[in-house]
Amino acid sequence: MRQRRVHRKLTVLDLFCGCGGFSLGFSRAGFQIVGGIEIDPTAYETHSAHFPPLVAPGKPHDIRLLDTVRVTRPIESLYPVNQVAIDVIIGGPPCQPFTRVGRAKLREVAGSVRAHIEDKRVPLFTHFLRFVADLRPLAFVMENVHHLASFAGRNIAEEVAASAEDLGYEVRYAILNSVWYGVPQMRERLFIIGIDARLGLTPAFPKRTQAIDLPVGYTTSRSGRPDYIPVLGRSPHYVGEIQVEKELQPAIAVEEALRDLPVLTAHLNDPRARKGARKFDGRLCYRPVKPSPYALEMKEWPGFEANGVIADHVIRYTPRDYETFRRMEPGDQYPEAYAVAERRFEEALASMRPRPKPGTKMYVDLRAAIVPPYDPRKFPNKWRKMEPDQPSRTIPAHIGKDSYSHNHFHSFPARSISVREVGRVRQNTLAFTTA
Repeated sequence: MRQRRVHRKLTVLDLFCGCGGFSLGFSRAGFQIVGGIEIDPTAYETHSAHFPPLVAPGKPHDIRLLDTVRVTRPIESLYPVNQVAIDVIIGGPPCQPFTRVGRAKLREVAGSVRAHIEDKRVPLFTHFLRFVADLRPLAFVMENVHHLASFAGRNIAEEVAASAEDLGYEVRYAILNSVWYGVPQMRERLFIIGIDARLGLTPAFPKRTQAIDLPVGYTTSRSGRPDYIPVLGRSPHYVGEIQVEKELQPAIAVEEALRDLPVLTAHLNDPRARKGARKFDGRLCYRPVKPSPYALEMKEWPGFEANGVIADHVIRYTPRDYETFRRMEPGDQYPEAYAVAERRFEEALASMRPRPKPGTKMYVDLRAAIVPPYDPRKFPNKWRKMEPDQPSRTIPAHIGKDSYSHNHFHSFPARSISVREVGRVRQNTLAFTTA
């Protein structure tokens, strides 16, 4: 460790690296990212563009087929014999089988109640452990959803901790919420930290810096209660109470995070808006308002400076729902949105002479043009209008396919949030938590 501190940065290999959120956080904290392992071509290309790989370069990789020795061979010659080339291993194995929504979707698609248990992505965490066992880094950090600690009768987080302890690591895991650390989003993740026991260090988790009363439904809303263990069984590796700073700052609200972004209204009048999403090649200027400290940090992030203009501030065009979005109140979810759409439909019927009769083509077409087809009794949080004075609720990974789950808190734009707004609120979560 002394030699590393004197001569160079600690090296990091990111497994299941995705587009690089975890890598970004470690890079910001002073580590050197030497490579990422990722099977998705687009995500791997993005990661490689920002973190040119010295390890496992050239193409996406299926971690199940990789030999750990061959992965690190390109940089082994740079270090003396008997010194590890990789100091830290990080990564978040796929979480889809473990999440509540993911489990339900897998069961629905496969028509089997065991679909999530039998999903081929469940055992991928063992390959994370394989890399740790073979490369023997000084430390590792694994990230996943908190359901990892209670999955089909198993506490996989405890299994990982116990296995790593057998390999000679001191291990702890905890459930953290990104909103505690200055991210304008309530997002829970389970982190497992292991440190080589020979270093004599016990893994610790960062103190909470932001104050918030989390709503019901978040596991971390009960964090700190000594009698509450949100994992399957008690464990000496689990840290259930996260310490807090002496002086907590208010949580970052979405209006504070987004106020300097351009106002989008063209979708309300542009007939071309009905043909689908806009392209990502447009450039817009920021609003002439003083950005919040959070927004300023986003715009001045080293290596990703905004330089006065932004891209990707685009939305889905959904003309059917603009007026529904407008009439929703902040905090309203899909049942309220559905009720608004029903009232709009009744208003439209009342204005027509003669009034279309149920079952006729005119009646069916009019209803389809106003009322969304989703059952309001299922997934009530499928839609939600954001509250300007609160952090965002958790933004799902499928925002690119849905996006209704987070509608803009101002009524006059009458739209779901943009790709850029999602980035402001969500995609710096791992970077902030690790940095």
